[in-house]
Amino acid sequence: MTRPMTQRTTLLAEQGAIFLLAVQFLTRLPVRNPALYTEARMAAIPRYFPAVGLLTGALMAAVWWVALLVFPPMLAALVTVAFGLLLTGAFHEDGFADACDGLGGGMTRARALEIMRDSRLGTYGAAGLGMMLAGRVAAMAALAPFGAAALGVLIAGQALSRASAVMAIVGAHYARDHGTAKPVQEGVDGASLAMAMASALAVVAALAVWLGAGPVLAGLGGLLLGHAGMRLAYTRKIGGYTGDCLGGVQQCSEIGFLLGVLAWLGAV
Repeated sequence: MTRPMTQRTTLLAEQGAIFLLAVQFLTRLPVRNPALYTEARMAAIPRYFPAVGLLTGALMAAVWWVALLVFPPMLAALVTVAFGLLLTGAFHEDGFADACDGLGGGMTRARALEIMRDSRLGTYGAAGLGMMLAGRVAAMAALAPFGAAALGVLIAGQALSRASAVMAIVGAHYARDHGTAKPVQEGVDGASLAMAMASALAVVAALAVWLGAGPVLAGLGGLLLGHAGMRLAYTRKIGGYTGDCLGGVQQCSEIGFLLGVLAWLGAV
């Protein structure tokens, strides 16, 4: 009995370390522990991307709920989006902006990859990021009258959009010969993909029980359109993906989910 229990304890501890490393990678939460890092753990962190989305979504929902008590919906949404940027260090937004610059300004594959590696923000990136942030604030303000349901939509959007980024890696080619995005370069193994998708399905099921199937299916439709649109754009230009492209997939998937739910709610 002791040996199986020890093995289970070791397994749980290892999974906990991978989750904390995923939190460290995707957010600015105070989990800065160098001892967490190993190459094997880093390669496994995509399995917990949706779970980290649940965490960021829950924290943002708490801020949104408090902000709605004292501010009108538009300002409460702005406060919440700003908090989300601080929470993640604008990690995905930075990738989306770089992808917009590279895909918009790069006339060749090599030039697009070169621009995406440049840390400076260009016209395409500024315009794309501005529109994305404005769209998210407007969508959240429009969702606010739906009360607690809006909080669930926000949390689900954070989780499912990160699952969408994981899916963008599956069966695709990393566009650079080398890079610093270790979990992106090496793809997603079967166990990590299964865990990420199981988390996403659990979120979908829970939200469907809460809101009904209609708005959830509409949200997933919007998410798929956002995913497919971004994926088509970078695949055509550079023949694969980079870490910046995955940030773009997450951003487009999240706004697509919010808009899809809003389209359903506004039509009924």
